[in-house]
Amino acid sequence: MQCAESLRVQAYFDGEVDALAAAEIERHVEHCSECRALLQDLEKVRTALREGITYAAAPQALRTQILQALDQETALASPVAPQANSAAARIKPRPAPQSRVWRARPFWTGAFSGVGGAAIAAVIAFFVVMPAFSPLSNELVSAHVRSLMPSHLIDVVSTDRHTVKPWFAGHADVSPVVSDFESQGYRLMGGRADYIEHQRSAVVVYQHGAHVINVFTWAADGRLPSNTTRSGYRLAFWQQGDIQYCAVSDTGWDELLGLVRLLREQG
Repeated sequence: MQCAESLRVQAYFDGEVDALAAAEIERHVEHCSECRALLQDLEKVRTALREGITYAAAPQALRTQILQALDQETALASPVAPQANSAAARIKPRPAPQSRVWRARPFWTGAFSGVGGAAIAAVIAFFVVMPAFSPLSNELVSAHVRSLMPSHLIDVVSTDRHTVKPWFAGHADVSPVVSDFESQGYRLMGGRADYIEHQRSAVVVYQHGAHVINVFTWAADGRLPSNTTRSGYRLAFWQQGDIQYCAVSDTGWDELLGLVRLLREQG
């Protein structure tokens, strides 16, 4: 595949993109014969797999062997208690016939033993100790990564704030703070519209060295997440009035918070 959108097309086919990205991919496929052929090939493979795979039931002999092994395991796990030294004790009782009735052991009996117990304990520790990432943080990181793909970063390319800010009037639901801080090391590259918190968000794009910083802006009055790191990207949140902001980049915290400070002063 030569088209740069081929990976996103495969993610679209597997249902792993949001509604906004799906609409973009569908428009792209209309004009890209290569990606359209890729979707057709993927559909053919899926159809062939679904039609060609057969499910075989386990034979009855295998079920019988498993039942016998379980019976032996139960007998070994339940040793006979020692008896008194008497004539009655020396009389060997006649062994009772083994039962063929399936007795399923409780799930937790096996789950918390050996490797099973260690695995479950590790999962519980992960969810208890590790912080849960908010859906908003996941949404912002996805939007940032999506913007880094070819032709997705900027809708209006300009280093002039008087060109970038008016552009948002017809393309976003909010009017963001737009300034060029090139003398401080943050060059204004332009802006674009994205879809965050169920609204058209304004995104101002800056460049700091080799790093791209996306500053998302949307209207909301809810509680913001704390500054965090997600999948290698740093997210810095702040709010001014009923407008919420988030700067996302893979740059260092000092560099990212430096831009946040400048933007808050302008706001």
